[in-house]
Amino acid sequence: MKRFLIPLFALSLLWSCSPGGNLEVQIAPELETELKDGRLLLIFSTDSTAEPRFGISDNVGTNQVFGMDFENFEAGKSMVLDPESFGYPIEKLENLADGNYYVQAFIQKHDTFTRADGHTVKLPMDQGEGRQWARAPKNIYSKPQPIAWKKGQKLELTIDQIIPEIKAPEDTKYVKHIKLKSEKLSKFWGRDMYLGAHVLLPEGFEENPNQYYPLMVFHGHFPSDFGNFRMIPPDEELSEDDYSARFGIYGYEKMQQQEAYDFYQKWTSDDFKRFIIIEIQHANPFYDDSYAVNSENLGPYGDAIQYELIPEIEKQFRGIGEGWARFLYGGSTGGWEALAAQVFYPEEYNGCFAACPDPIDFRAFTTVNIYEDKNAYYKEGEFRKTLRPGHRNYLGHVDAMVQDMNHRELAIGGNKTRSGDQFDIWQAVYSPAGEDGYPKPIWDKYSGEIDKEVAEYWKENFDLRYIMERDWATLGPKLEGKVRIYCGDMDNYYLNNAVYLTEDFLEQTQNPYYNGEVAYGDRAEHCWNGDPTLPNYVTRLRYNTMYLDEIENRLRETAPEEFNQQNWTLTKN
Repeated sequence: MKRFLIPLFALSLLWSCSPGGNLEVQIAPELETELKDGRLLLIFSTDSTAEPRFGISDNVGTNQVFGMDFENFEAGKSMVLDPESFGYPIEKLENLADGNYYVQAFIQKHDTFTRADGHTVKLPMDQGEGRQWARAPKNIYSKPQPIAWKKGQKLELTIDQIIPEIKAPEDTKYVKHIKLKSEKLSKFWGRDMYLGAHVLLPEGFEENPNQYYPLMVFHGHFPSDFGNFRMIPPDEELSEDDYSARFGIYGYEKMQQQEAYDFYQKWTSDDFKRFIIIEIQHANPFYDDSYAVNSENLGPYGDAIQYELIPEIEKQFRGIGEGWARFLYGGSTGGWEALAAQVFYPEEYNGCFAACPDPIDFRAFTTVNIYEDKNAYYKEGEFRKTLRPGHRNYLGHVDAMVQDMNHRELAIGGNKTRSGDQFDIWQAVYSPAGEDGYPKPIWDKYSGEIDKEVAEYWKENFDLRYIMERDWATLGPKLEGKVRIYCGDMDNYYLNNAVYLTEDFLEQTQNPYYNGEVAYGDRAEHCWNGDPTLPNYVTRLRYNTMYLDEIENRLRETAPEEFNQQNWTLTKN
């Protein structure tokens, strides 16, 4: 981001004394017409090089944010932030230390949805960005301003910026993009709702119109385009000295482009197997994806993906269209989705490869046992409380607590599960709808006290280990040989704990034995996906080729005789 330093002499234009400490926000007239309901955020930062809206995190370097919901905005009137609005990491505005800051006001707009279940709710609508509030088109904000904060002063800001629309990606020879109106989701939400996908077509697709192909479903977060596929060599100006803050290594962008180009070369080579890969777009009012299951709060996303989107893709792009010819893989959220789709639609897929999956056994919901623990944020003894860790590195050093993660979401999104972040989407997917139409909390977002009735609902409907164990007599024969799970034993979010518990169950299965695989990476962090010879940041770039040997074995065992095992195609006249 460009620097936005403003001379300190300009501060007099921003400030005037006010015993009440009001923080007043004006809206530029041209931005008022589409503003009705939403959430106002006021964000403080000490960093002059990046906009405050991009710096709210779970770690110690986070920016400060205060949030307040509003409804029925009236044009021409200003907004005043309630001084009692909840903040993170400092909860109350009165406790913000005096000092020099850069401040920004931001409004996340809410749409009104009249759902088929009779509830009317107000939620942010995805605008093609993947439900990322700080980048969502149509949201509005002020330019960052430097301030010398003192308690008992008045701050006036003007919101006069709007995030522009996002340009859709263009089709290429190999990558196609589809957008499908879902009748199932549109009926549930009371408005037109869409699913999308990026489709990678095999070499020779146009030249062989009678060939049909297996389908690989790559689950994960919202993809702006098909990832890690590049038809040209890496950019010459990229240097191995460039530092990647995301992975803490040098030269990652160059490595990423090289891996993408290498994959293109493999994909188009004469001896490479022929198949279709899809990455699904299923962003929704709660998150950047739906977790690919049916949910009381999100609607029938599982069925919409399985029975509307995938058949349409297979129809348009000559997929074989049978369960023995479909496979699932993904990591983190995508790992959970891959296993969940295999469990909930066991005959529609021939195998899943779930890497570093989100908690698949809620006895280890990160570091919380939602069935036995009373509080999600701490363990309580006779004379002290110990906070539960939420994020660590491979050495076990902790930099965020479960409470930090949830309080951050509470400040950004309020208490209606609207932050668009991790714990809120788990709650939105897994919980029943409350009387107000919003997800019923698994625990009090402020105190952490767990609701055991909600926990029981989670168990019966979305605890994947429990569901497999409960239904193994009928589910087991349909899952035999199809379940493969991979996780680092130092996963940053403690996801390996749920994998251990799931492995314990799988290894004792009988009639049939599950006959799959569970593997761990020694000292590997999030998201290890099965190759012990490569670091995480490399293997995450190779998802599309990592499991081909295992898939080939499954196809040799289960595909019909007419399936061409040499190039993985089925010829139809």
